[in-house]
Amino acid sequence: MIRKIVVINSKGGCGKTTLSTNLASYYASHGYPTALFDYDPQDSATRWLAQRPEDLTGIHGVAAAHPPEENITRSFQLRVPPGTQRLILDTPASLKRMELIEILRDAWAIIVPILPSTIDSCVTSDFLKDLDKELRLYAPDASIAIVANRVRRNTRAFQTLMKFLEDKGMPPVTCLRDSQNYVQASADGMGIHEMKANFTRVDREHWQSLIDWLEAEPLHSDAGTCDAENRSIA
Repeated sequence: MIRKIVVINSKGGCGKTTLSTNLASYYASHGYPTALFDYDPQDSATRWLAQRPEDLTGIHGVAAAHPPEENITRSFQLRVPPGTQRLILDTPASLKRMELIEILRDAWAIIVPILPSTIDSCVTSDFLKDLDKELRLYAPDASIAIVANRVRRNTRAFQTLMKFLEDKGMPPVTCLRDSQNYVQASADGMGIHEMKANFTRVDREHWQSLIDWLEAEPLHSDAGTCDAENRSIA
């Protein structure tokens, strides 16, 4: 069964592509036939795929932000190869409603990254209210995970974000630290889990909470583990 995982937030610059590419590389490197659809016209995920080393497990990519080539239908462009088990969708900050419906339809899980800033908190809160309406129509079985991204634990901004999410009843499933490992992985066309383990041990530990949440049967969105799991965030 294909599990469709949508990484989305109307706030730009919150790390959607970083999450999408690392999710795709995690699943591919762990034996799941994986596809990555890039709905962002900036083509960041598509460029990441183009840089992917040939000795790493392949990931089927689709530049979904662009119209299909001549004589090819949209449905053919968005086809998923037989046997695919994980489909990751990287999305832009701005989406028309019909595009949003296409992206959300039959989603298994929704991942919403958020940065530790007041602006990001407010925009994300408003976005989640609007998103809920569409999910009830087009992906009623999908669960939502909040991921605090690029965090530095011993900062006032991080503490403010955690209190905001707690007050909203939206505890993050995990918190990913602000690390140069993600910059290096992106440049090399790989993910955290494909880099040397001794360099990425802490990052892998933070990712495990999200992976566990995604692979739970059934999914549930009330298990915020960030505070317990991320004590080693610098």
